[in-house]
Amino acid sequence: MTATDYAIELVVAAARAASDKLAQQIIAFDVSEQLAITDAFVLASAGNDRQVKAIVDEVEDKLRELGAKPIRREGHKEGRWVLIDYGDIVVHVQHEEERQFYALERLWRDCPTITLPADVVSRER
Repeated sequence: MTATDYAIELVVAAARAASDKLAQQIIAFDVSEQLAITDAFVLASAGNDRQVKAIVDEVEDKLRELGAKPIRREGHKEGRWVLIDYGDIVVHVQHEEERQFYALERLWRDCPTITLPADVVSRER
């Protein structure tokens, strides 16, 4: 089983939104084989709390345009690691320090990555 077309559409929209707000290290994983609760993860990071919040706001705006509403949202108040659960996908926007410490890429490295379009620019630190 692989991520649904709808999940991929949401992943691409979330990644583009993160890119528009200058997110760093944008990557997406198809976790459908490993988790029954979601199809994909999108990971993005930012250099400061304000940028984390700006990325989250843009992701929510762009996915709302597609009719997607978050089931839950955690961490927005602190602005260090915000998780937005849409059911089909989960978006993680992390401060750089949390990204390095928790290293979600290592946890999910056995899952296939989802190829993002060329207009998704993943800025490096």
